[in-house]
Amino acid sequence: MIEERILINAPASTIFAIYADVERWNTWDPDTKSSSLGGSFAVGATGHIEPAKGQAVKMTLVEVTQDRSFSVVGAIPGFSMRFDHELTERGGVTEAVHRVTFSGFLRFIFGPLVGAQVRKGLPKTMLSLKAKAEEQLRV
Repeated sequence: MIEERILINAPASTIFAIYADVERWNTWDPDTKSSSLGGSFAVGATGHIEPAKGQAVKMTLVEVTQDRSFSVVGAIPGFSMRFDHELTERGGVTEAVHRVTFSGFLRFIFGPLVGAQVRKGLPKTMLSLKAKAEEQLRV
């Protein structure tokens, strides 16, 4: 499991709105080249995500709690990645947690490769999310 946390000076609803705008993930996540979702931001919705480095994969929203959390699973045969996103608001400041877990029988092969990229990129992604959310409050 890989986990990263950051405090953001914005309400959880502002950050969640950024998450729900799937087609614009590439504006704050430098590891995302493109992303799309067919339908609303709800459990069961499917789409695709293309990382900055690598092939596009199908993704499915497996958990959504408005203004609090969402989880998405991306998979290829034998390997899947689950991305959990949690928001906890405390007096105008929100702690954002992003967690990535790998599963499937090929996780021993792909996990270390993908994990190295995730460990390197996730801190930048979190800083970028923070900047985007805080900028929206200034506009």
